[in-house]
Amino acid sequence: MLEFIDATPISMFVIVALALGLAPFVPEPHLFEKTRMLFAGTLIKPIDIFDLIMHLTPVLALIFKLARVYIFKA
Repeated sequence: MLEFIDATPISMFVIVALALGLAPFVPEPHLFEKTRMLFAGTLIKPIDIFDLIMHLTPVLALIFKLARVYIFKA
């Protein structure tokens, strides 16, 4: 798995993180909505939890890629 992450350009991670992290663009991105629900304590439905994980995964992958490139120098 690390070979895939190392071989994939950062731009691909940025594009996917922006596209899925901010989808749908109107009226409000799910990532913002679900994060607000998490901090408010109203994120209790399994579908909402899955939705948060789905929209957050590319952002976390981008952070991991940036850490591998700039911190760990892989």
